[in-house]
Amino acid sequence: MATGDSPVLKAPVELNEWLARTELDPRSLLLSRIAVLVAVDAPTSSYLLHVGPSIAAGLTDRDGEDVLVAVAPIVGAPRAASAAVKIAEAVDLAISFAVEESQ
Repeated sequence: MATGDSPVLKAPVELNEWLARTELDPRSLLLSRIAVLVAVDAPTSSYLLHVGPSIAAGLTDRDGEDVLVAVAPIVGAPRAASAAVKIAEAVDLAISFAVEESQ
């Protein structure tokens, strides 16, 4: 695992600080970010960065499904289906990390 002062590792934190300056409530902000991740065909790791904040904001699996349904006509069904798999992988990873930390 990388350690030290890495700009790559700091980027998500700085991005989150910048986005916190919007007037969107946390729920709307996270839903819009998830929609954008779907649109750009983001990797699982990008979704993983949003699992904790999404849970903290009260998002549910149904909210994630609604986002996928909403963007599918624009991004295409294959991309939406791919995102669904990546979201599931990210949630599984988050659970695995939480279990490891608790032991």
